[in-house]
Amino acid sequence: MAAVVLAGAAGVWALARYTALGRATTWQRQARPGDLSAAHAFLADNCAACHTPVKGVTADRCIACHADSPVLHREPTAFHATVGTCRECHREHQGVAVRPTAMDHAALTRIGLDKVASGDKQAADRLRRWLADGNAGPHPGITRPEAALDCATCHGTKDRHRGLFGKDCAQCHRTDKWTVPEFRHPSAQSTECAQCHQAPPSHSMMHFQMVSAKVAGQPHAGVRQCFLCHQTTAWNDIKGVGWYKHH
Repeated sequence: MAAVVLAGAAGVWALARYTALGRATTWQRQARPGDLSAAHAFLADNCAACHTPVKGVTADRCIACHADSPVLHREPTAFHATVGTCRECHREHQGVAVRPTAMDHAALTRIGLDKVASGDKQAADRLRRWLADGNAGPHPGITRPEAALDCATCHGTKDRHRGLFGKDCAQCHRTDKWTVPEFRHPSAQSTECAQCHQAPPSHSMMHFQMVSAKVAGQPHAGVRQCFLCHQTTAWNDIKGVGWYKHH
């Protein structure tokens, strides 16, 4: 009789546990706003891997997996080391096919404002007043929160102008894309390309005379005589050859 009672109790406990687990799984499915990206799909049933109770997604959970990522520590993404928060630009639950990166320059301003406030409240108040000003930003197409950023902090290693135009990238560039619609390349007859363009390292090696110059039909061209081989449309658009893919 005792064995029957124990077996029955064990069955009730197992059923209750199964039901509780089932309810937890159902609750997770109801609370989850969407599927994770392909990169994080393996965490679909482990909400605690990213979410902290009450606080939501916190940077320490991201750092636990990504701290040793070589991508974060190389230029120009090394700024990640000092940002201190991830969810403003890296958004999940958008679906398997969506990359969890949505760059938000204004979010960087908000993050920076919090850091300024922790050290200099007066400076933070001045910045808040400037941001709240209803007037347009200093450059067309750039919002005030975006204009508060120092572009060179993140994009300095990508400066193809070699510092010739200063650090105020917003004079010409927008935050949604680097291309400048208003830019007009100098005449294709110009022979002073080297004023703005620097030859790649391969042009300083034997590779230039042995391959590049011969492909362009200019075996005696000099490294600084860009106009002999290149079109102004794109670097790979070679005169008399067309679009040339080296590798």
